[in-house]
Amino acid sequence: MTQPGEASRPHIPLQDRLRQLLDGPAALDKRALLGTLYAEVSRRETLAYAAGWNDALATTRRGPHRDTDA
Repeated sequence: MTQPGEASRPHIPLQDRLRQLLDGPAALDKRALLGTLYAEVSRRETLAYAAGWNDALATTRRGPHRDTDA
């Protein structure tokens, strides 16, 4: 499940996004920078976690795999 507007957001690699935040036009104080970095990493972790669950559910829905070699 994605956040509203998540599908329309272009995929930017994490390193590039962090570079954007660090080198952005507005200087952030340490607390604001850490908060922004934490939010970005947390958002990506949530998406990765959800993707893993979606993969696991898709595998489960396909049913049990039967090994004919056993």
